[in-house]
Amino acid sequence: MNIVLIGYRGTGKSTVGRLLASRLGRKLVSTDAEIVKRAQRTIPEIIAQEGWEYFRDLESDICRELADRDQLVIDTGGGAILRTQNIEALKKNGTVFWLTASVETIVKRIGSDNQRPSLTGTKSFVDEVQDVLQERVHKYHAAADHVIATDNRSLNQLVETVLSLM
Repeated sequence: MNIVLIGYRGTGKSTVGRLLASRLGRKLVSTDAEIVKRAQRTIPEIIAQEGWEYFRDLESDICRELADRDQLVIDTGGGAILRTQNIEALKKNGTVFWLTASVETIVKRIGSDNQRPSLTGTKSFVDEVQDVLQERVHKYHAAADHVIATDNRSLNQLVETVLSLM
């Protein structure tokens, strides 16, 4: 059974995933890293050159492939939940944990990260986080087997919470 981490950018999926994989002796697979490897370009380059639809198609291919593997910790991109087939594939052999954080926490964590292209292209960073998060909340909720708030919690507490829910 895989551990699948979903959530908006900056909610802690990558960091918690690394610690979980290390603790459990499992391989960590980041869907975003797999997309970058496959496309041989950064995510901003992929978006600028090919667009979001192409990026989402690569993401769906990777989610489908990961569904056939076992004993992984999977760190999904924030938008993996936008396509129902991604979640269906990942749930075939995985338990899905939705990591959440407040808008303030997300902005603090990812405000200076230039590897995350704008999702809207027109709004301020804070407005974008608020609006996109609000649009996606119901999809995250529908996909999740468990919900874990990451605000003001240590990484060790988060890892222990995931393990206790397994």
